[in-house]
Amino acid sequence: MSVDRSDIEKVAALSRLAIDNETAGQVAQKVNDILEMIDQMQAVDTDTVEPMTNPLDATQRLRADEVTELDQREAFQAIAPSTEAGLFLVPKVIE
Repeated sequence: MSVDRSDIEKVAALSRLAIDNETAGQVAQKVNDILEMIDQMQAVDTDTVEPMTNPLDATQRLRADEVTELDQREAFQAIAPSTEAGLFLVPKVIE
């Protein structure tokens, strides 16, 4: 696939961007370079490559899940304008 200056000018007109001929030619060349790189990457045979979650094969250290704060829901709801069944009631914002 190849992009020329007229394609760039059409896209610029559709997106309401002002672009001169010289810039359109430069953008077309850059887009063609990107498309060429994509074609090269798609040509690589990856059928035997196992997918990785991390290229460094690193694992994340996790801390123990410990409760560090007391349950203060009752105290917070005592000062709330309105609550019901342990939930805060708020005005309807979407009809």
